[in-house]
Amino acid sequence: MMMTLRRKGACSLLRDNTVRNLVHSKRRLVEVPYTATLSDTVNALVANNIVAVPVAAPPGHWIGAGGTMIMESDKVTGVVRKQYIGMVTMPDVLLHIAAEAEEEGGGGAGGVVLGGVDVQRKMLVPVSSVIGQSLEGLSLWTLNPNTSIIDCMETFSKGVHRALIPLESHTENVIAAELVEASPGYSMLTQMDVLVFLREHADELKNILSCSIGQLGAVNENVFAVTKRTQVLDAIKAMRTAALNAVPVVEDMEMPGDNQILLDGKGKKLVDTFSATDLRGCSVAQLQSWLSFTVVEFKERVSSMVADELTSTRRKLITCHHESSLGDVMEKAVDAHVHRVWVVDREGLLKGLISLTDMLRVIREAVLQTEQDLGDVETPSIQL
Repeated sequence: MMMTLRRKGACSLLRDNTVRNLVHSKRRLVEVPYTATLSDTVNALVANNIVAVPVAAPPGHWIGAGGTMIMESDKVTGVVRKQYIGMVTMPDVLLHIAAEAEEEGGGGAGGVVLGGVDVQRKMLVPVSSVIGQSLEGLSLWTLNPNTSIIDCMETFSKGVHRALIPLESHTENVIAAELVEASPGYSMLTQMDVLVFLREHADELKNILSCSIGQLGAVNENVFAVTKRTQVLDAIKAMRTAALNAVPVVEDMEMPGDNQILLDGKGKKLVDTFSATDLRGCSVAQLQSWLSFTVVEFKERVSSMVADELTSTRRKLITCHHESSLGDVMEKAVDAHVHRVWVVDREGLLKGLISLTDMLRVIREAVLQTEQDLGDVETPSIQL
């Protein structure tokens, strides 16, 4: 009899498993209609404890984000019922609030004006008008359920944070993000879902995960920061300008040109993190009253509001060192459910960061290098 010895370990793990395996137990997609207000959308995010939601609209009247045509069809008739036109995330909410208001007129009917921004009025706009505030909202991705984990990691290692996975697909073998897809339903796959899968199979990846993040070149040393004195609204505006979803908070410093909000964080004392996900669970009313706080005061209010243990864990400052193993850093990110881990020295001075994108990138690169070293071929058949 003839037997073929196949690739073992990390290579086969990421080649033989597909994204279908990662979403089979996930709930159906949470979405909002294009007519929903931004306030309604925030309420949906809060109710479902999520930070991003796709926007659905009638088919045939919209251009999909990034040129994609992602549609939901009737399972029986195949008739298209809706089209997804983009994604709205918590960063989009932040960016919309931070955008300069045009003649706010003193706050309107009962509006709360903070730094020239009428929050209440801004939250009443249709959610479809907010799509595109951040680059992520303009890039709506879908992956075929038969896409391998290694190919999915290629997409996510380029900075794509999430993708829609059709529950059914008419195409069997697709190795890339699809531009046209129609399905009776979708699930959402995120970078964190892939990282959780990798942690569950740490034994197959131990040769990679035992390496330090410094060795793997996973650390991004270009990091912008804000100080403890920075007001939330000013931080949001600065993050909008620099296209950042999160910034480290560092100790106050006497700096020439105090008008500068974002500064080079490298070598500064790290004290906290401010990110769009800090808004998770915040109501519109709370946003109205908290935007004038400093970022540290804001985090204290959010922490005091939180009751469940999981979200409380997210408020902790998650750090590592250059010599930390990738496995340890990945463990910290998954346990705390954070999208980035700050790299510090032994004195707590900031040296850089490692994001989920960085982790997926270096793991994928290491697996591909392993395949290349093995000749990327199966062992010749053995006659038994």
